[in-house]
Amino acid sequence: MSLLLVGLSHRSAPVSVLERASLAADTQAKLLQDTLAAEPAAEAAVLATCNRIELYADVDKFHAGVAELSTLLAQHSGVGLDELTPYLYVHYEDRAVHHLFSVACGLDSMVVGEGQILGQIKDALALGQELHTAGRLLNDLFQQALRVGKRAHSETGIDRAGQSLVTFGLEQLADGRDTAAWAKGKRALVIGAGSMSSLAAATLARSGVAEIAVANRTRARADRLVEILNQPGGTGVRARAVEMAEVTGELTRADIAVSCTGATGLVLTAETVAGAIGLDHVPDPASGLIPAQSTGPERLALLDLAMPRDIDAAAGRLDGVRLVDIESLAEASADAPMAADVDQVRTIVADEVAAFGAAQRAAHITPTVVALRTMAAGVVADEIARLDGRLPDLDEKQRAEITQAVRRVVDKLLHAPTVRVKQLASEPGGAGYADALRELFDLDPQTVAAVSRADLNDPNRGRS
Repeated sequence: MSLLLVGLSHRSAPVSVLERASLAADTQAKLLQDTLAAEPAAEAAVLATCNRIELYADVDKFHAGVAELSTLLAQHSGVGLDELTPYLYVHYEDRAVHHLFSVACGLDSMVVGEGQILGQIKDALALGQELHTAGRLLNDLFQQALRVGKRAHSETGIDRAGQSLVTFGLEQLADGRDTAAWAKGKRALVIGAGSMSSLAAATLARSGVAEIAVANRTRARADRLVEILNQPGGTGVRARAVEMAEVTGELTRADIAVSCTGATGLVLTAETVAGAIGLDHVPDPASGLIPAQSTGPERLALLDLAMPRDIDAAAGRLDGVRLVDIESLAEASADAPMAADVDQVRTIVADEVAAFGAAQRAAHITPTVVALRTMAAGVVADEIARLDGRLPDLDEKQRAEITQAVRRVVDKLLHAPTVRVKQLASEPGGAGYADALRELFDLDPQTVAAVSRADLNDPNRGRS
């Protein structure tokens, strides 16, 4: 079996396609289950964020795997295969490992170096484990990706090369002004209470806003976020939870609104925003009376971090409204990060990819080695039993000495070959050594498979 990745991201597809192809949580689960049901795939994991959708699988056929995974992505995203295909990228084996490790380090993010992706990789692994679609390979891969990402952030200055999308988005809203000075004393509305919205609320609180209202479809999650924001010894911000039905009214009081929900439709229409700032209607762009973007004094700043979008793009053309969304962030993120830090992270990624490949190749032969030693132990047991029949007068001490001697002989004979075969198997092209070992010692393939299954079903495997 071999690792295959098929996906699309902000680097390969326009935001309009990413927006349409975004996967809700229940759709991700169905995609994983259908991928596992497909003939070429034995394991599957999906990494779906605001700017990427990637499907990882352990497949036995490359071309059939690419075709099947591409078709499944199209079916579950709702974007036709013919339209989606030009934007898909395919990575196989070490290239797929390299890609995920680069993603984990923030090298492939819209804002290079941002750390939010580590939480999203952890969520992807957790979903695969919960649905039992992530087996030994993908458990090992995603666990190692998390370790590589943490190593990059702790050993390099990649954090200085970029920021989270939230911080970057607020910087764009501040439009060249100091973010803290711009935000100080303002009233904010945060729509959603997931990881990105929680990060936005915390960032706004640190930036010095005076008040934060949190609205979420599930009120309990909004209450929990507010409880965290209001903890003693915190930033001093006044936070309160409101119902989603109150969002329109809250918008009339807000200076800043951040939205990041999993809604499939618009959360804030242009008409809602217009009403909040006192406009009677939204001018028709075709009339020529509405500019391509807002003019005049800023009355409301909107940050849309959702995919698909939560806020109508037309709201950004209303007089006095400044809107920053995923699309505008992608356009603004072209500034080159610190080259030395990026080069250092790339070196880490290359080293970790080589180490992961060697470990996987070595692990591939382990069941064969275990099966060989199991067979040898069986031969020793049979011979000792035969000896008991021929020499029934041996006392316990004599029998134990003979048994130990035979075992030592077998262990010494097997030691050098098994150590060497593990070394050879860890090198590129070493996969054939397991086959050679099985052939030379006439090992039962079912015994080897049973060892592999026992390792895969170990409850302590793949857990962080």
